[in-house]
Amino acid sequence: MEELSFEEALKRLEELVAKLEAGDLSLEQALEAFEEGVRLSRLCSQRLNEAQKRVSILLRNQEGGLEERPFDLGDVLGNKEDPL
Repeated sequence: MEELSFEEALKRLEELVAKLEAGDLSLEQALEAFEEGVRLSRLCSQRLNEAQKRVSILLRNQEGGLEERPFDLGDVLGNKEDPL
């Protein structure tokens, strides 16, 4: 499963959710789908965390110069609160 890209893992996760929501699976199938979904969710979360570590943005400092900082959604939105 580690070889899946973020997009592939997310698509598979969406497919599993749709199957679970349809309610047509046996208990055993539903449990297997749920377990796979948990693994995919963790993989997606890991991939997002890795991407966030790699992203940096340039911001103007108080002196008017540019400075590079780790990505922070609050910086982009002009506040320090993360709306997510």
